[in-house]
Amino acid sequence: MITMVGSLKGGSGKSTVTFNLAVWLTMADQRVLALDLDPQATLTDVADVRREEGWEPAVKVVRREDLDAVDLGDFDEIVIDVGTADMESMKYAIRMADRILVPVPPSQADIWSTQRFIRFINAIVADKATKPDILGFINRADTHAAVRESDEAAAALVALPGIKFLKPRIAQRTVFRRSFSEGLAVFELDPRNKGVKEWNALDGVLYPHLVA
Repeated sequence: MITMVGSLKGGSGKSTVTFNLAVWLTMADQRVLALDLDPQATLTDVADVRREEGWEPAVKVVRREDLDAVDLGDFDEIVIDVGTADMESMKYAIRMADRILVPVPPSQADIWSTQRFIRFINAIVADKATKPDILGFINRADTHAAVRESDEAAAALVALPGIKFLKPRIAQRTVFRRSFSEGLAVFELDPRNKGVKEWNALDGVLYPHLVA
């Protein structure tokens, strides 16, 4: 399964999501390749930190220029981090993906951006017989119950045609930034944090065969 994590808007948490997915899948005894197609190379940086700190299991990250040396058939799961700074790489990832996971922060601007991204994806794969599934979830959600933006964004995402809404949402929590900076997944840094329960719920929806 090739899962691309992407959007047309910066700041949605794509690299954090991709890294946590790669670690979680590796810990689930899957053969995992993380493909870093973002010129910012954030995913590569965090994997380097993880290796330098000696955290196990290691996460295999490959840049596009090194992809020819890799046999994709050797892996059970491939996760791709891609940004808008290299649109050719984004188009490449869209065409190779089985599904595209879209983290959507709770704002109207991000809903509009997601709508444009769906149209962009459909244009790229218009000539393909088998098109990728497009999945969206609320990322960096509000943690205060009185703030309704996350619920409003979720309702808007449900109503968008061409994308499947995933109910689990990931809140805006400091633990995600702290763990990422240390080369750790959120569930490794603080297993008791509320963010871990949120993350496990998302994993269960994305990979039900691994948690059944």
